[in-house]
Amino acid sequence: MTDQPRACEVHAPEGVPAGLLAAFWRYDAALLANDRTTLDALFMPGPHTLRGDGRALLVGHDAIAGFRSARARIPTRAVVALHVQVIAPDAALVLASTRDGAATGLQTQLWRLADGAGWLVSAAHVSLPSAPPPPPAFDRTVWRVVGDPLLPATAPGPLDALGVAVKDLFDVAGHPVGGGVPAWLAGQRPRTSSAPAVAALLGAGAHVVGIARTDEFAYSLAGDNAHYGTPPNPAAPDGVSGGSTSGPAAAVALGQADVGLGTDTAGSIRVPASYQGLVGLRTTHGAVTAAGVLPLAPSFDTVGWLTRDVVTSAAVARVLLGPAGARTPAVRRTVRLPVVEALAGPEVRESFGTTVRELTGTGALPPAETEDLPSELLEHWFTAFRTVQAWEAWQAHGAWITAHPGTLGAAVGGRFAQAAEVTEAEAGDARKVVAEAREELWARLAGSVLVLPSASGPAPSRGATGARIEAERAATLRMTCLAGLAGAPALSLPLLRLPDGRPAGVCLLGPPGADHTLLALAAALEERR
Repeated sequence: MTDQPRACEVHAPEGVPAGLLAAFWRYDAALLANDRTTLDALFMPGPHTLRGDGRALLVGHDAIAGFRSARARIPTRAVVALHVQVIAPDAALVLASTRDGAATGLQTQLWRLADGAGWLVSAAHVSLPSAPPPPPAFDRTVWRVVGDPLLPATAPGPLDALGVAVKDLFDVAGHPVGGGVPAWLAGQRPRTSSAPAVAALLGAGAHVVGIARTDEFAYSLAGDNAHYGTPPNPAAPDGVSGGSTSGPAAAVALGQADVGLGTDTAGSIRVPASYQGLVGLRTTHGAVTAAGVLPLAPSFDTVGWLTRDVVTSAAVARVLLGPAGARTPAVRRTVRLPVVEALAGPEVRESFGTTVRELTGTGALPPAETEDLPSELLEHWFTAFRTVQAWEAWQAHGAWITAHPGTLGAAVGGRFAQAAEVTEAEAGDARKVVAEAREELWARLAGSVLVLPSASGPAPSRGATGARIEAERAATLRMTCLAGLAGAPALSLPLLRLPDGRPAGVCLLGPPGADHTLLALAAALEERR
């Protein structure tokens, strides 16, 4: 008799008929040894014996014996579990779970007690071994490519075990940059090294989960890429994700990454943070190098990141910005600009006002002061911002777009078409206005934190018309452009919850270099709430 393997579990609620297990293990040993004589003897003789698998059904003892004589591959699997059900005193059903490395299988046998011959197989079915099911396909609206990890940490550090979703604008070693445009991606070669911001995170213990989607050339705030679709927004399932750091934001909100590394030119970190209930930091312009990052408008482009909490955002800041120093600007007052708040929709405006009064009233934020900013001046600044942004965007991508007509979606393609019309003289005049705006904003921000809605409303519905999306975009850009004009840090916090449950952000905008100051304020707010 062949002994039962120690690793095999036997389940027989009604008991096992005498001699059945001995016959089964004799059969199993013969199978593994390719002992055809013993196998033939253990199958019931006659024309009615059955043996089937996923490819064929054999009828009769002779047909089964012939199959064994022609078999080229000898099984190497092991039985790991055995279930026995007694059907009658002379009949039992035996199901055996098998494993061969990572592959699993199942064999089902009907054993009959034959006079003078003991237990024999009357019918058998073998499920062909199968490998474990592949992991779920990654969501291609969120990710361009993922790994396990895509890039490992290069050293231990304060970001150990944190996974990063990298916006598809950053150089990632071994991979091309796609910029959210399939035709652009097709012409790129894999980068030989990672952008300094990516390398710094890897050197601090983080790993890259994958490269995540962006709106085309990052020239959008909606997150609805015409080629790859719109990433999900788990905080508002019927809403858009927000962009252009759309993929990293969705990856963080879905729990597929801890950090979403992205860029913010005119709100591309802050808007998806607001729409998805995340913490999103746009850093001081130039504080984190944009080397190895596909540009949109270098005068305003900044590196930033999204996280689910302030603690993680602050940990990333200490790596990419360095520790907070003695010269980090302090803030002593909170500034509100009614002309900017008026751009928000009624639900956001009401919730924002209530929240700010609560935060300043309890001391979570410094005392608030209201300042006047003429709407005509805001519009003048905004026009200059958009002119410089458009000019620089066309300088960055215009030649390629001209050589590849029809490759962009209608919305982004339309913006680039308008950008192509901006003259160098118009851009020069607009730069002067930007410089004036920056000087005035620096004066207003000295020792202050400007508090404003992160976006004009919650995430628009995925079914919203283009006109609705553009209206939201226009109002939001007049809010978000202030950080770009000032070259200042701006931190979106998920402090608002609207009556329908959708999140919205409160944005803290501080003086240049006050990145750590904003995060410290946010940490205090998080504790108080």
